[in-house]
Amino acid sequence: MLTAEENELLTRVGPGTPMGEVFRRFWLPAASKEELPTPDCDPIRTRILGEDLVGFRDSQGKVGFVTSFCPHRRAPLFFGRNEENGLRCVYHGWKFDVTGQCVDMPSEPPESNFKDKIQLKAYPTREMGPWIWIYMGPPEVMPELPMVEWAQHTEGTGIKWLQEANYMQGLEGNIDTAHVSYLHHIFGDDGSGLRNAVREEAENDAHPKLQVIETDYGFAYGGRRATGNGDFYWRVTQWMLPTFSLIPSPNWRPGGSVWVPIDDYHSYRYLFFTGPRTGRPLLPTHKQTFTLRDGTVIDALVGDRNRSNLYEMDRDMQRTLNYTGIKVIATQDQAMVEGMGYVCDRTQEHLGTSDAAVIAARRRLMKVARDLQNGIEPYPASHGSIYAVRPLDIVSPEPDLARLLEENADKVKAPIPA
Repeated sequence: MLTAEENELLTRVGPGTPMGEVFRRFWLPAASKEELPTPDCDPIRTRILGEDLVGFRDSQGKVGFVTSFCPHRRAPLFFGRNEENGLRCVYHGWKFDVTGQCVDMPSEPPESNFKDKIQLKAYPTREMGPWIWIYMGPPEVMPELPMVEWAQHTEGTGIKWLQEANYMQGLEGNIDTAHVSYLHHIFGDDGSGLRNAVREEAENDAHPKLQVIETDYGFAYGGRRATGNGDFYWRVTQWMLPTFSLIPSPNWRPGGSVWVPIDDYHSYRYLFFTGPRTGRPLLPTHKQTFTLRDGTVIDALVGDRNRSNLYEMDRDMQRTLNYTGIKVIATQDQAMVEGMGYVCDRTQEHLGTSDAAVIAARRRLMKVARDLQNGIEPYPASHGSIYAVRPLDIVSPEPDLARLLEENADKVKAPIPA
């Protein structure tokens, strides 16, 4: 378990917080390209790391994320006109480009140079894969983009949806291999088109032995299950700072998951899959205006199965078809993550041997946050090529994770794009 002070350090992400400063050292997904699809399309309102922002794509196709309120009289820029390479406030006509610079001020005399002195807070953006990425940290240490393999693909399926919980609860679920034997267990046709996440030859071993190996980017951890014939079934997950994870599966193709904090109480989960998705339904989402805990409204993508409808849980299905009575793995995860509360009270936990990766991630994140407070920048942020790794799903007689990874080095190393 953590102390209350440690839990506070780990979960608070707003401006000026230690963990918030860590996140601001990395490029993060901010929106899907579908949310800002064309030049001069409708702007979107969002919140990232506790900061309210408006995103827009200008007439030349450049994307900007700027603070939500006009610096004149604090009118909401979400209502602005996206036109002629800028977002124009509809209150008095002040207009801003994607860098936040005021480029027109029609309410002032033509000879005035006042507009040249007005600059909105704005953040750099890049487009990679299906996402628009944002960097919210100091310009002098702006790093490379992380060379995660899936982010190089334009062909595939990208999914983003809101979760009503702190980012850490979702991240911990991604690096918890033990729960797949329970939460995601299927013992009938539940209509999802999915099979169990654990291979059939190891389904009888529901208490995997965990091993964690620290790396420059985070760690690799393996859950080892006995197959019954002397071999071991290994599920090796890659976790990369701050919240990237690659989860193995028997038919894994380049794909990945990222958790991005909206604020202390809400987060976005980004998922990307490459390759065909036959027989595996996508998570249905819908766009809506979503009211955050403090009353702020954002434009959000929300799962059709969510807290408001109890994730469409079916008790008869739970008795006969799958462990939860909830369809789709990602929704089963969401029910657990949100059910812990907006911010989990980790002082009340009782962790076991299957929580080794969760413990390792907490320690690493807190160390990075404390190091940054002492002037030590996060190493992975400025070394994007070290993210070029893959997970591993394999049956092997090897009982040791380090030797397993050495023997399968060609399988866990991803190509680095030019």
